[in-house]
Amino acid sequence: MVDLITPAQRLSALPPYVFARLDELKARAREQGLDLIDLGMGNPDGSAPQPVIEAAIAALKNPANHGYPPFEGTANFRRAITNWYHRRYDVELDPDSEALPLLGSKEGLAHLALAYVNPGDLILVPSPAYPVHFRGPLIAGGEIHSLVLKRENDWLIDLGAIPDQVAQRAKILYFNYPSNPTTATAPREFFEEIVAFARRYSILLVHDLCYAELAFDGYQPTSLLEIPGAKDIGVEFHTLSKTYNMAGWRVGFVVGNSRIIQGLRTLKTNLDYGIFAALQTAAEAALQLPDVYLQDVQNRYRRRRDFMIEGLAELGWQIPKSKATMYLWVPCPVGVSSTDFALDVLQQTGVVLTPGNAFGIGGEGYVRISLIAECDRLGEALNRLKQANIRYQAETMVKV
Repeated sequence: MVDLITPAQRLSALPPYVFARLDELKARAREQGLDLIDLGMGNPDGSAPQPVIEAAIAALKNPANHGYPPFEGTANFRRAITNWYHRRYDVELDPDSEALPLLGSKEGLAHLALAYVNPGDLILVPSPAYPVHFRGPLIAGGEIHSLVLKRENDWLIDLGAIPDQVAQRAKILYFNYPSNPTTATAPREFFEEIVAFARRYSILLVHDLCYAELAFDGYQPTSLLEIPGAKDIGVEFHTLSKTYNMAGWRVGFVVGNSRIIQGLRTLKTNLDYGIFAALQTAAEAALQLPDVYLQDVQNRYRRRRDFMIEGLAELGWQIPKSKATMYLWVPCPVGVSSTDFALDVLQQTGVVLTPGNAFGIGGEGYVRISLIAECDRLGEALNRLKQANIRYQAETMVKV
């Protein structure tokens, strides 16, 4: 009888989740005794900063933190979020209505789709993109219109190429700069253009800013909310996962338009009780860390970026220096799919890369390398590629 119980149709609309498949392959490789160097998921190495850990321990000892937290998050954490935004971007926000803590930004991005997407609504999503940007709307029954990004356009959305009839139907546009997975950055002028575009067509803008603090060489990313009029039609998501090594803590937030945030809050009150209050206290401590901490994080990823780009150059890859994020976006040899290339590298070397098609059709032909290991371990990964004779050539991959 169990065989007669079928999943909801929304599950069949989802493409296979490549990260889950990679986990299966990694487990099998470990069973075979292979020493994996996992540069797949964007899972920062190391622990959260010591002041954050100490704040969490102290908060755990407070019995008042062990009950249900407020649905909208604690007042102190919301205030820490808006103070941080003012300090970083000179953006004024109301902590009572324009900031909402989340169980990580992924949760909030997916639930925003459930709160605002009706079956058949047209949603504009770049490709490649962070998977929840298109999977959330798909789960909600939305129709995805992929905005395929191109290297020759610096992986920026070509707003002029969106047909007028598509723009008129569109309800939401998701976007993400600095970008996961392409590492692309967008100038302030682009943000001004996308706000004007969204206002012209009455489109809700959803900007994912979770890599803004991982910026290098003097580059300062733009917040959507810095742009006049953006708050009228947009929200911005952020997370503590990357900047503060708190991926497993599941703490993020959304800021921006109060009515949009209220819709998401209403949905969430029916689905969860929010973040454990002790973790919110720890998150406050993270957002209040001095800028020297941020500089240390930026220097760490910059060193890894430079080290890996130099090593890949010896194997034939010419990768431009990314201005932000914790990734490299690396082309596959011509004629080799991203899945085949990633699997081949895994089987031959034990180095885990993420195939670009995990991020949508626009990611085919690339793999993403996460800079989540120190340079000695990255050097070992490069040595394994060299020993397996895996190199980049214009026509094919050379391998023993």
